[in-house]
Parts: sequence; structure tokens; C-alpha cells
Amino acid sequence: MNSDPGPSNPAVQEPPAPPSPPPAAHDSPRGAIAVWSITILLLLFGTTTLVQAFVIPTGSMEDNLLIGDHLLVDKLTYSPSGPISRHLLPFHEPKDGDIIVFRYPVDPNQTFVKRVIGVPGDRIKLIDKAVYRNGVRLREPYVVHKTNYIDNYRDNFPTEPDLHLDARALTMLQNNQVNREIVVPPDSYFAMGDNRDFSLDSRYWGFVPRDYIIGKPLIIYWSYDAPTADLTGVNSGAGHIADIATHFFTKTRWSRTFLLLHGYTDKD
Repeated sequence: MNSDPGPSNPAVQEPPAPPSPPPAAHDSPRGAIAVWSITILLLLFGTTTLVQAFVIPTGSMEDNLLIGDHLLVDKLTYSPSGPISRHLLPFHEPKDGDIIVFRYPVDPNQTFVKRVIGVPGDRIKLIDKAVYRNGVRLREPYVVHKTNYIDNYRDNFPTEPDLHLDARALTMLQNNQVNREIVVPPDSYFAMGDNRDFSLDSRYWGFVPRDYIIGKPLIIYWSYDAPTADLTGVNSGAGHIADIATHFFTKTRWSRTFLLLHGYTDKD
């Protein structure tokens, strides 16, 4: 994948969802210094080994990540740590509440951005849109609901599907459902979008394999108000470039420039 930020790789190339800003995480001083240090190093010396640029072309993570947000993704965070680097850089496994960039399990040529809702061993279920993990209802201030009705499969999960699902989701429902909860298996993650009613996520295509995770969004380096078609290749090209040349200053969301991105847990 090309890390050249112009044009950036679409981070979410999703088909339409099936019918139917959070409080900042409190980093330790060491963690905050590490994040800013990595950010500066990546901006100055970043390569595909360290960082990759992506653009958000769909709204599955609204209102936290917007269509047209251009991200730098830290590819070191979830990498195995060495004997020296583990003391200098914040290596760790993906945690509940983290935002992750990963290869779409149905089509690894596409790249998605979602939030980790379940890590290996977690038990996940939804009741009337509310997510329960290990029997405890999650506090999710980052979530938005844009429908006022209950869809049986989407909002009371897991249950008997009433729509076409990818084979991976059917396997998950058959092999990983215990007492009407989904149990996340080893080396896998359950991921969902923050725009919960319009997100094509693990409910519909199953788990994210650990080795499909590319990295962790670190910073929004530019945010430009453009429609999905301009960012997915449908209308991209000369027209999009001309639009940027004409409206760069008026369509750039300046308040989002260099906005650091954080995960979220119930402890925040």
C-alpha cells in the first residue's frame, strides 16, 4: 500500500450499510510524550514501515472521524516489541476501545477503520442498541445512533439473521455463540463503527484477525470537506484536484488539523 499522502489510501471503502466527540483518553505523561515524539518522527521521517496515510471516505465512524479526514496511522503500536524498544515506545496489543485500521476480512484489498469492542475472551451482545461486554453494559459516549427504531439483528445481537451475511459472520454465529453472547476467539477482535446504525462491522462479517490489523490512527493531519464519491475513485482525479485548488481554504476543517486521536475505556 502506498503511504504517499497525495492521494491517501481510502481507509474505509464500505458498501452501503445493511438496511435497517468522545472525552479524550487520559494518557500518562510518558504515553503523551511518546505519542508526540512518534508523531514528529513520523511526519519528518515516516515511511511505509513506520506510518501510512489514509483518508476516511464514508461515515461509519461519525461523528469522531469524518468523511474527508486524512490520517497518519502508526504501524509500530501493535508491532512486537524488542528488548530495547519496549522501554522507549508504547507497544501493546489492541485494547477494548482502541480505534484500529485493518484489512477488510471479506476483501483484504480494502482497508477499514473501526473501534475494538471485544478482545480475545470477551463476551459480546447487544440489547436494544446497548452493547454489553462480559455482562456489563458499556458506557460509550463516542457512539451516535441515527435511527430511532430497533432492527432485530443489528440492535439485538446475536440473534437469527434476517438478511444476507458473509460466510464469516455465519461461522461466528454458529461456532462462537455461547448463551446468546459472542465469545471472541484467540488472535481475533470484534470491531464496530461509532456510527452504530450505519456501520458494516463485525456483526455482518465476523472477527478481525490479529494479523489483519495494520495500525492505530495517530493524528488527523488534514481534514477536507469532500463527498464520498470524490474520495473513493468514483469522481476522484482531475475534478477533485480542481476542487481542492479552488476551495482549499474554505473546505479545509482547520479545527481538526493535527488533532490527536485516542482510544476510550470505561475508566476514562
